[in-house]
Amino acid sequence: MSRPDKQLPDEHRPAAIGTFTVRPLDPAADAELVHGWVTHPKAAFWLMGDTELADVEREYRSIAAHPHHDAFIGLHDGEPAFLIERYDPTEVELKGLYEAEPGDVGMHFLVAPTDTPVHGFTRAVITAVMDFLFADPSVRRVVVEPDVTNSAVQALNKAVGFEVLREIAKPEKDALLSACTREQFEAATGGNDR
Repeated sequence: MSRPDKQLPDEHRPAAIGTFTVRPLDPAADAELVHGWVTHPKAAFWLMGDTELADVEREYRSIAAHPHHDAFIGLHDGEPAFLIERYDPTEVELKGLYEAEPGDVGMHFLVAPTDTPVHGFTRAVITAVMDFLFADPSVRRVVVEPDVTNSAVQALNKAVGFEVLREIAKPEKDALLSACTREQFEAATGGNDR
């Protein structure tokens, strides 16, 4: 899987919230940080609530070694603030569960828990994540599979242009297969006007 430039272009940064950058996740150095995020009660849909630190490191070492899956730490004004997983949906997560199109990329994202939430921050994060994914010119469509009961992320997905395709049954959950083309994303978010 190609690895596009980790810095978001200046014109794609939601200025009112701050600056977002992305770097590869380091399984050893970032395991403790990520463990705190994925085991937090607000991360219930991440399905890692009961994992130990060693399990998180092992999981992200496996992702780092996988040819069709990678993970990144998103930074807000230079500080770790969110997690991104990018995957080839024909090989990981959705293999055999949907009709793939050329240029599809799969995505998961998780915003770090905070005691001082900022209004609009999570929407700015998903916008930055989509900018990051679409920075790769080979990406034509982003596909996601949120839990059918995760109404918060479904609303965020809709806000950035995702369209629900259908419900699918995965081993760990019932999910809403959803997709967002580059054009849908730009129409929903104002494209370069951000």
